Amino acid sequence: MVGYRMDRVNEDVRRELTAILRTLKDPRVTGVLLSIVRVEVTNDLSYATVYVSAVEGLDAAKTAVRGLVSAQGYIRRELGAALKLRHVPELRFIADGSIEYSAHIARKIQALEEKEGGTHE
Repeated sequence: MVGYRMDRVNEDVRRELTAILRTLKDPRVTGVLLSIVRVEVTNDLSYATVYVSAVEGLDAAKTAVRGLVSAQGYIRRELGAALKLRHVPELRFIADGSIEYSAHIARKIQALEEKEGGTHE
């Protein structure tokens, strides 16, 4: 499949999954602030790898992934209804710690800026 179409499919799946996450009622999913970092759909549209990150950290993301796996049938049905794809890909959820890592880096930068600001004043 052409590269730009796959990019569009990846983005469409990510956008729709983000909307579907808001409708879930599983406490493992609703109890944390989740973000879908990226989606990678295979060329034949049979699998979609969904990278999920939580602000609370990697452990919270892993717990949320267990909740997402248990709701996979519902999520896949809703995804098929939202997207006009011939074949709805099987979803594979992977916990990602990128939000926690970026927040950690931001705190370090802020601490350095405060330290520099205190020495020049």
